[in-house]
Amino acid sequence: MKKIIAAAALTLGATGCLGPNNAANSLLNWNAEVSDHDAVNEAVFIGMNIIPVYPIAYMVDVVVLNTIEYWSGGNPVDAPGPFPGFSRKGGDED
Repeated sequence: MKKIIAAAALTLGATGCLGPNNAANSLLNWNAEVSDHDAVNEAVFIGMNIIPVYPIAYMVDVVVLNTIEYWSGGNPVDAPGPFPGFSRKGGDED
């Protein structure tokens, strides 16, 4: 019985795992705009991986939010838009 429940949970959870990951991408976009200094953004990024904010956001996307979108057609988290990029693009640009 435990194997059937585990298989059903994995099947339902895995149906929507390939999705837009709006929550995790929104978090990444926010991190890219925390500061104008790359070192600060990198420190926040590393800290949020050590504390596991990013991994938890990604798992919530994969297991819950993308599954909801798969079955209902709508994601409860709005799309974050394009990634804003990093302040340092390379070269001597300011």
